[in-house]
Amino acid sequence: MFTAAAESFLKQAREIQEEELRRFASRVAALLQGPELGPEAADCLQRLHLAVAATKYPRKLDGKFVELLQTVLCSSKCPEQIQVLCAAILRDMSPCNDLSLSCDEIQDTKLLSLVSSVLLVQGNKKAEVSAVGQRIVKVLERRLPEGQSAQYLLPVLSNVITISPESLTEEQTNVVSKKMADWLRYASIQQGVAQPSGGFFSSPRTRQPGPVTEVDGAIATDFFTVLSVGQYYTQDQWLNVQAFSMLRNWLLCYGGKGLKTPNSADKSGMDRSVMSMVSTTSTSSRLLPPKERLREKAFEYCQRLIEQSNRRPLKKDDGDLQKACLIEAVTIMDIICKQDSSYVYRAVSFLKVLHGRICADATYARALLPIAQFFLNHSKMAAVDSNAIYKHLFTDIPAQLFHNPSLAFEFVQFCKDNSQLFTETSSIFRQSFPNLFKFLAWNSPPLISEFVDLLPFLLDAGTAIEIFHLLLDLPCLTAALDIQLRSAALPTSERAASDPGVQPATCLEAFRHPLYKSVFQYLLRTKSAPEDAPERLIPLRQLLGSLASSPRVMQCAETVPVLLELFFRVVAEFADGQLINQLVVLLLQRSDQLYEIPAFKDDVYRVLSSQLVMLCKLHPALIVELSKEILEFSGTVSNIQNKEAIFTHVVWAIGEYMSVSYDKRCTVEQINRFFETLEAMLFEITQLRPLASTPSYAPRAISVLMATLTKLAARSQDLIPRVSMFLSKMRTFVQSPAVTSVYCEEDLEEILIRATELMNLLKMPSVAQFVFTPPVDVACTRFQREVNDSLPFALRIVTRLLEPAPGFMPT
Repeated sequence: MFTAAAESFLKQAREIQEEELRRFASRVAALLQGPELGPEAADCLQRLHLAVAATKYPRKLDGKFVELLQTVLCSSKCPEQIQVLCAAILRDMSPCNDLSLSCDEIQDTKLLSLVSSVLLVQGNKKAEVSAVGQRIVKVLERRLPEGQSAQYLLPVLSNVITISPESLTEEQTNVVSKKMADWLRYASIQQGVAQPSGGFFSSPRTRQPGPVTEVDGAIATDFFTVLSVGQYYTQDQWLNVQAFSMLRNWLLCYGGKGLKTPNSADKSGMDRSVMSMVSTTSTSSRLLPPKERLREKAFEYCQRLIEQSNRRPLKKDDGDLQKACLIEAVTIMDIICKQDSSYVYRAVSFLKVLHGRICADATYARALLPIAQFFLNHSKMAAVDSNAIYKHLFTDIPAQLFHNPSLAFEFVQFCKDNSQLFTETSSIFRQSFPNLFKFLAWNSPPLISEFVDLLPFLLDAGTAIEIFHLLLDLPCLTAALDIQLRSAALPTSERAASDPGVQPATCLEAFRHPLYKSVFQYLLRTKSAPEDAPERLIPLRQLLGSLASSPRVMQCAETVPVLLELFFRVVAEFADGQLINQLVVLLLQRSDQLYEIPAFKDDVYRVLSSQLVMLCKLHPALIVELSKEILEFSGTVSNIQNKEAIFTHVVWAIGEYMSVSYDKRCTVEQINRFFETLEAMLFEITQLRPLASTPSYAPRAISVLMATLTKLAARSQDLIPRVSMFLSKMRTFVQSPAVTSVYCEEDLEEILIRATELMNLLKMPSVAQFVFTPPVDVACTRFQREVNDSLPFALRIVTRLLEPAPGFMPT
């Protein structure tokens, strides 16, 4: 956040018009062409830079002024502050068509760094990036004059390899690799000397610098690293720090090239390990090729960092730096082992010890991810069992640190990146999905896209049912996690178990109450428990109702429909008839067992109803196989009002798939049983009542009930008279004052039109039977699909045939 003064300056800078900016630039140009570039010139350049940088739209400056900025930038007599400001203005104007800068002849490293920073932001210009890279390497490979330092060039080189790694040749990468190995391993272990201030009391005689120390204050006895501490630092120590900061990217870009020699395929991993052990213990490591030598020094550097991370820091900031360096060191060791497998055997035992040291410390949780990544990549080759590492990672970390947003993102990203590898190598990944969903429940909006990618890898025939329940209970899990955190924050004296004989008054009391303790433990479980009954959560959902309006719970509820749709799409790829039947039964049951958030329930009903249709298409026989459950659901009047979307699609599925065309086991008796149930339902919702007590039902439900009864009658034609008589009474229903008072005119008109069309179709039983019950050999043909898709049109044609309008003659 900016201060009020800073906000005011930014607002003024953004509101400067082009004409005003042009006049100000003219004033700056006059100052830059003066005899001395003093404080006034620096102040004006700062203001100009703010005006150029404060808006996201590119500012245009006169071409001559741009040329003047370049001239001043490259002037050897120009003060450094002025050069820095000129470079900053040119960068923020980029891409710039009037640029004529070149780094080819620049010798001064500071100036080369500034000019290169301008050239690298000119857009997708590979030639300029390559030219910068070539010049940087050329300067680095020769001995720099007194007063010049390579520390200004390494950030530029890092940008070059990020933008265009192919800019450097193998010979040039070898030059830099050799330099980096020396910078990493042979930096001075003596502190730097303070620069003299030049004041009256400054003395030309300075104290001899002392040795650098470790983070715990002990004098360093090994080589310098980024974790070494000193009051002042030498140039080579700064290069050491910079080299480590770009080491990972450098190894990824260039470390693996040239590894495959003609004879490399003939040597086993153990042979290479022995050779590496010989080379690393030899005093002639300088004779190794540059890339191999860099790997060796980088590996030693990472080992040293890991050893340093075991020291107790005197300052908190040093402790944070230890953890960051530990993560980077393990990641770099993993890269080195990928590029040269001979390092695996040395790294495995080292990292096993490291894991044992830090796994119990929650502050090192982020460091466990690269360790697990290392063992995922290399445990097979090293022939070590790493299941204990994965088990700790997936069991303890999500349960304890689900509320840490940055860790949550990194953890889920780690799972997503390795999901294929996990599913192939370890069952712990899929067994731990209840724990992983805690990250999503607590951090729903930021993690939804990651879980969309992750969910397919968690699903199989063994986890589908439990994940279905968990998705529906996700907002409830969010509320339970909230209670868990609040309970943990209570003073120890208030955490005592509640009296079993007294009903808890609040959610917080219930969390510790014996009656609810096991239910909370089930919802907050750390691994899959398919044998446990989810019905146990019914009283807990009611208990947690007070948290339903919590913003975090509401946000979580919004993610459930997206994941539910994905769940069914994935399950459809492997589900057999038995699993589909289980899901349909659960779908009907769980529609009564959802967390009480009205918008959430509506969204879930919408998704479940559409997915019910998909499941029926995959396995039409479920209508016969689950006839008891479907009859019970479709025969409950309250489902029309409370779950209209699901009810309507269930009734549609009965009419569509209760046919011998889809299941030979379908009998007339079964058709009649469904018919009687649905007939009673339609009678219940369309019977005329006193004006004050007429309930309103969805017109769509009435239309679908009429259509399904007609379909069933077409398949058991003894039922046609009953349906026809019922449909003929619909005119009386829609014209009743009690009905017109609760339905709009358009809905009643649609109901009457559909009743008339269906009644007319039943006047031609053979046509009705073909339309609604096609023979087995044409049930799935394109013709029949087209008939079904255009059924309303077909009904209207039949109506016209039976009740022709004046002047209408069919041909």
